[in-house]
Parts: sequence; structure tokens; C-alpha cells
Amino acid sequence: MYLNKVYLIGNLTQDPEFKALPSGSSVSSFSLATNRTWVDKQGQKQETAEYHNVVAYGKQADTISQYLRKGSLILVEGRLQTRSWEAQDGQKKYRTEIIIESFQFGPKGSSGAGAPSSPASRPSTPRPTASKPVADIQEELPTVNLDEDEIDLEEIPF
Repeated sequence: MYLNKVYLIGNLTQDPEFKALPSGSSVSSFSLATNRTWVDKQGQKQETAEYHNVVAYGKQADTISQYLRKGSLILVEGRLQTRSWEAQDGQKKYRTEIIIESFQFGPKGSSGAGAPSSPASRPSTPRPTASKPVADIQEELPTVNLDEDEIDLEEIPF
């Protein structure tokens, strides 16, 4: 059996780009930033960021384009897909994207500019729950500290 599954929690680096296909289906694409922090062998704190291309279709695309803005926190579950095309100069181009299968908004008030943060500024309709019903998260997301010593693979029970 093969597995192509991706889980990411990160912030949008720009407002989602919304388009309608000739078939009438909606497409929303955006870049998602994730980061990793660790302490190197010299004891110095290091941090690196990764940027991921994410695409949503249909009702998910509509919801993402309506409620998320640059800086918004989102959890994405999806699959990797690489597409290719020929550029105008004849060179073959490739782009690897995460195709959303389901997603969840970050905690209320954690999103960036443009997103509702107070009850008075929120839409009067109930906040949609992505493709899987999930309760709203009221507290901040936990931070995973990877500063500890290396994990001994023999201690893992499976």
C-alpha cells in the first residue's frame, strides 16, 4: 500500500488567489509558511522557514477565499501533486502543490489582517467548519520543543 498524505499548520503568506474554472468549479491557491526551531551543537538557537504551495477546489476554495487572509493560521490535510507545463521559452516547468482534502481554521483571533477578530465584526452567519466538523479551538496551539536530546529509535514501541 502507498501513502501520499500531508499535514501542515502554518500561516498564509498572502491573501488566497481565487479563480473560477471554465467548468464553473472554484479554485483557491495560496502559499503557506511553516517554521522549525532547534538548538545546534554549539547551543545557538536556529530557525528556518519553509513555504508550501496549497490549492483547494470547490466549496473549500470558496470558504478559504471568503474567511482567510494573509497571516491567517490554518491546518491543512492533503496530498502532494506535481504538475508540469511548457513555458513560453520552451523549457519544461514543474510545481509541487498540496491539494487540500480537508482543513481547519486556526483559533479565533490568531489570524492576520482582514480576518474578523471581535464578535461585532464577524459575519452574522455561523462560522463554517471545513470539510470535517471540528470544535473551535479556544486556547493557543501548543508548541513542540525539539531542543531535547536526540530520540533513541529503540525506545519507540512500534
